[in-house]
Amino acid sequence: MRRKIPSTSALMAFEAAARHQSFTRAAQELSLTQSAICRQIIALEESLGVALFRRTRRGVLLTEAGAGYSRRIASRLDAIAHDTLAVMAQQGAGSTLELAVVPTFATRWLLPRLGDFQHRHPGVTVNMRTQTRPFLFGQTEFDAAIYCGDGGWPGTQARFLMPEQPVPVCSPALPGARAGMTPEAIAGLPLLQQSTRPHAWRQWFEAMEVSQAHGMQGMRLELFSMLAQAASQGLGVALIPPFMLARELAAGELMVLCDRSYESGRAYYLIAPEERAGQPALAVFSDWLAQQAQQGAG
Repeated sequence: MRRKIPSTSALMAFEAAARHQSFTRAAQELSLTQSAICRQIIALEESLGVALFRRTRRGVLLTEAGAGYSRRIASRLDAIAHDTLAVMAQQGAGSTLELAVVPTFATRWLLPRLGDFQHRHPGVTVNMRTQTRPFLFGQTEFDAAIYCGDGGWPGTQARFLMPEQPVPVCSPALPGARAGMTPEAIAGLPLLQQSTRPHAWRQWFEAMEVSQAHGMQGMRLELFSMLAQAASQGLGVALIPPFMLARELAAGELMVLCDRSYESGRAYYLIAPEERAGQPALAVFSDWLAQQAQQGAG
């Protein structure tokens, strides 16, 4: 059956006009005339049988249908551009692994080690993009994901890498802070909270059998990298896995106040859809990743 797909030129004209809310600026971006953009969009609207823009005296505005269509089309065009660049880069040779990864793990742990993988497997290129939440592999181009959670991702195979095991860290300049503090003493320091783990401090104090009425108070930040930066600036104490802080700990910018962690139930896994688990590039990456995690734990 023939697919109902508009021309790429029409979709690019529409996406640019929707993003700019202007036919004129879309024409400038695509090096076309305004009338050419207008013709492309009229043809697209006629093909769809739906009005995508409302024409006003001040310009154009997206209709509700146009706004929804533009969001979906933009991601599809990005995916086509990404796939095109990947094919051009490989020139038909080698293998490419598309990896989704949580941000701080990528920058603090994986990237410093990735040179070793490239040295061992020069025919495999690893492309990475950050993702912080689970998604449907069938709706993306990702071959695998490095994810922090419980490993229960339906329709996938999960390979355990390492537990999260955060510990309290802060700047040596934070007033009242010192290495080897008791949990009771840490309870009196300003705490930095992670918005994606809002109960982390309360769970840590409960595991230490310490009563802390203010365990959920303090500045809230999203990423471990943000927590590390805030802690190194003396803004408070953060709960962060030590393997993400190699540089700061070695430089003395951060110190571990107490080396006791707790069972958060969260760990890092390499997740792959079941139908792609046997992909050769993914198999060698999975084995290398597990080996690196084991060496780090040792």
